[in-house]
Formats: sequence, structure tokens, C-alpha cells
Amino acid sequence: MTPHCAPGEPGVDTKPVYFVADLHLTGDRPQSVDTFIRFLSATAPSGSALYILGDLFEYWVGDDDRADHSNEVVLAAIAQLANAGIPVFFMPGNRDFVLGERAAKRAAITLLPDPSVVTLFGRPTLIAHGDAYCTADFAYQTYRRRIRSRWTRSFYDLLPFGLRRTIVQSIRRRSEQGKKAKSAVIMDVERSAIETALRAAHCDVMIHGHTHRPARHEHMVDGRACVRWVLADWYENGSYLRVDASDITSIAIQ
Repeated sequence: MTPHCAPGEPGVDTKPVYFVADLHLTGDRPQSVDTFIRFLSATAPSGSALYILGDLFEYWVGDDDRADHSNEVVLAAIAQLANAGIPVFFMPGNRDFVLGERAAKRAAITLLPDPSVVTLFGRPTLIAHGDAYCTADFAYQTYRRRIRSRWTRSFYDLLPFGLRRTIVQSIRRRSEQGKKAKSAVIMDVERSAIETALRAAHCDVMIHGHTHRPARHEHMVDGRACVRWVLADWYENGSYLRVDASDITSIAIQ
């Protein structure tokens, strides 16, 4: 897959760029929603851009889903940040990949393909949700290709809301059951897949989420020293990555 260059280079500003992923927001966990709203109002305005690398929501049935009021609160808060002059970019995750243009318009966000390349302070950086690199999980990769195919998406969008909601709930149940039967190893990314992606993108830095295993990893790609940052989930506490001209820092929200 050829990475897509994200529009603009927010990193030319001296202000930091922020990254989050795997918030899994839902009205069933109001504390996480409140933490993110505070982040949007207290921290994000100090940056030059915010990137959300997938799984912003626990699940997304479609842009016509207004059942969970907290989702609309989140979209409105993001729009407030974007309309204040801080661009917000969204890359779909495995939980919210059907989030489309209508929801993006409500939130005033720019949708990005997975993966993408963005230049941060002169550094071409590969960004992704991360699930595409869990290549040892053959069953999941087969499912991913099928569910994200153009035909499947077109058919899904034609279904009535109630049926789409039933399908999403069924997929979630099967996913949770499947995780219990899988080893932790196959649910992590494969180093070879990561290094292939870095090579293809001509990047020395990568940022992704999905695995819920926050860490800084080092890779050697064709003799180049590369760094990969994995974002944390927001199930218990919030966390974000701060990128500026001199450093990349993972920060927990207390």
C-alpha cells in the first residue's frame, strides 16, 4: 500500500503536534469521554494540529447513528477545536472505519487514509492505525480485507440502520470471543511488516495505535535507525504523544 501524504505540514509551526488513538469512547464510560473533552479544551489548543489514529469510538454504526448522545458531544467538541484554528485529522480504526464524510463535516475533521505520511518538523513520519501490521493473525487479516472492500462497504451503507446496528454488535461479540482464544503474540504487530512499511514509505519514524501496548521501539531498516511509537488506549487513563522540533514524548493524563 502506498502511503498518502497528508495535506499540509503542520509541523512547520513551532507549536507541538499531538497524537491520540484507541480512545474507544462510549456513553458507557463517561469518564473517558470527559477526559477527552478536557484534553480538547485544555491541551490540544496549545498545538498546531491533532491527529486521531483510529478507534476514537467504541463502535460506529454509521454517520446516521445518533443513539449514543456522547458521540455527538465528542464530535461537537472536536469541531470547536478545529473551528478555533487547530486542524484535526482522523484516520479510521477497526472500530470506526465506517465513519464517513457526514460525520467528518459535523466534526470539522479531515479524513486520512491508513497509512499516511505527514511531515513533522522536517521529518517524514509514517502514521497508521496499526491493525494492518498484525500479519500473524491470518483470520483477522482475511476479515479485514473482506469487511473493508469497496463492495462490502457499498452494500453495508444500503442496509437500514437497525440491521447495521445488529451486525456491528454481532461483530463485536465475535471479536471479544476470538481474542480469548488467540495468543498475545499474534495480536501484536510483526516487526517484519513494520519494517516493510517503513521501507516503502521512506520514513525513519512511525506512529501507530491498535495494540494498546504503548512503547518506543527501535528498528534497523536497510542500515537506517528507525523509531516506532505505539500509542496507549484510554480505557483507564488518557494518554497522548507530543511531537515537537526536538523530541517525541508520551504523556499520561492524570
